[in-house]
Amino acid sequence: MFDGIAGRYDLVNRVLTFRLDVRWRKLTLQKLALKPGDVALDLACGTGDFATVLAEQGVNPIGIDLSYGMLTNYQTNLGRAQGDLLDLPIKTASVEGCVCGFALRNLTEIPPFIDELFRVTKPGGRIALLEVSEPKNALLRAGHKLYFQTIVPRIGALLSDKDAYSYLPASVEYLPSTHELLGMIQASGFVNAENQQLTGGISQLFSATKPEV
Repeated sequence: MFDGIAGRYDLVNRVLTFRLDVRWRKLTLQKLALKPGDVALDLACGTGDFATVLAEQGVNPIGIDLSYGMLTNYQTNLGRAQGDLLDLPIKTASVEGCVCGFALRNLTEIPPFIDELFRVTKPGGRIALLEVSEPKNALLRAGHKLYFQTIVPRIGALLSDKDAYSYLPASVEYLPSTHELLGMIQASGFVNAENQQLTGGISQLFSATKPEV
């Protein structure tokens, strides 16, 4: 499915989020607080939105995605590899940071993924996970649900693929609650796990640190 929508993926993202996704990604990378020369994994990297900004900051990004179509539409010549997020082709304790955007709900299991993040991250390293959310305010939640479940598939059908952009809103149902996700992050060994609601709660950001030895 992601192979099929790769060519117009960035365009559709910008249209559907009114370019808010650009701001969310910048906030996500601020949470990583990486330094020039650090190595960071961009997981479920898509066409390289995170990796491009990381490189501009002097960080060395490595994009990993299961979708070959996404990797062939990569925005730059930065390092990338096809791989399974539940079995990363990365050495233990070898990167300073890991970032992932809007992919948790597409995983068959989330705890093994977080365990992999803990494995590959160096002590003192950071993770930042950007995901969709639902506003707590009842009025905002109703409007968000209408937009996400009704309008998003229609725009997706016009600009890209109807089936794919019907699945993506529906996939939110697979996402555990914020409380459960924070528990999974802590259970993997990370500390200082936090959740930040973005833009009224239509998106959310998880961050945490791997403890020093």
